Amino acid sequence: MLCLLSLAIAFRGSQFLKGLSYTLMIMTVVSIAMYHPQYFKTIGSFKLPSLIIPLLQIIMFGMGTELSLKDFGNVLRMPKGIIVGVVCHYVIMPLIGFTIANLFNFPKEIAAGIILVGCCPSGLASNVMSYLARANLALSVSVTTISTMLAPFLTPLLMRLLGGSFVEIHFWSMVWDITKIVIIPVGGGLSFHYLIHGKFKWLDKAMPLLSMGGIAIILMVITAAGRDNLLKVGALLIVATFIHNLAGYFLGYWSARLLRFQERDCRTIALEVGMQNAGLASGLALAMGKLATAGLAPAIFGPVMNITGSSLASWWHNHLPDDKQKEKEEKFPEAVYIE
Repeated sequence: MLCLLSLAIAFRGSQFLKGLSYTLMIMTVVSIAMYHPQYFKTIGSFKLPSLIIPLLQIIMFGMGTELSLKDFGNVLRMPKGIIVGVVCHYVIMPLIGFTIANLFNFPKEIAAGIILVGCCPSGLASNVMSYLARANLALSVSVTTISTMLAPFLTPLLMRLLGGSFVEIHFWSMVWDITKIVIIPVGGGLSFHYLIHGKFKWLDKAMPLLSMGGIAIILMVITAAGRDNLLKVGALLIVATFIHNLAGYFLGYWSARLLRFQERDCRTIALEVGMQNAGLASGLALAMGKLATAGLAPAIFGPVMNITGSSLASWWHNHLPDDKQKEKEEKFPEAVYIE
């Protein structure tokens, strides 16, 4: 635990490794919860899992504060990219999750958690990775926003169709859960953006830190609650989650390539498809009363996608998209010769 924490702090000082620092922090808190789960289940008579939904609402509120009506206006400027990104996200990831859940023969509730991750919208992490990967950030933000707005309808529908054979899905109950976890806080954050944003500088700086801290606490609580199940299926579940994540990147990228998108847009769609809002999946697992089983796949998916996403973004960052490379060659032909 101290080794992981030390590495996380050390990585903050390296421009190349800085993106992995938060992932190592997540691994630190998860390892603490695995070794000492008793401290992350209850405090006195207070049950710590009850913190998950309020923390998710704060995180979604933080997402809303970073949005503006201009982000929704992007839909009118690049509808094809957004439509393809959202459709690929809600087709590819749920179907991959369903396939993996059946192939690996997990217990039903754990298998349902894999499908649940696949049916959730993309998360804020995809926007950060798109920026690092020299992808189309405006497209990334737009796909994340639209997929999030559609989540109250599409996530319950897909879960009923694909996950209904594993666990009982209460459609309207899930619609309301997503609305109160996502839509209402994001709407509040959007209002905050126009009414208060910029007036309290310390609050603007605190929101991202609060979001990162909230995710860490959520993962600690889920890990502690599902520790016994993780010890039984943990290694296999990591493999399944890894395949789910990488397949999303691969199929998202090549779907965009087949539709003749530019390289920057292909990278964006790959990241938008492969990276999920694992926090929302955790909150829904709690609302279903299955945090210790269906909540395990989201708890693993989060750290895994951050590791793979930051690695992929770092690779792409050092390999300019075709259009950017041409601009560089036209402006600095001697640089190409030197390379």
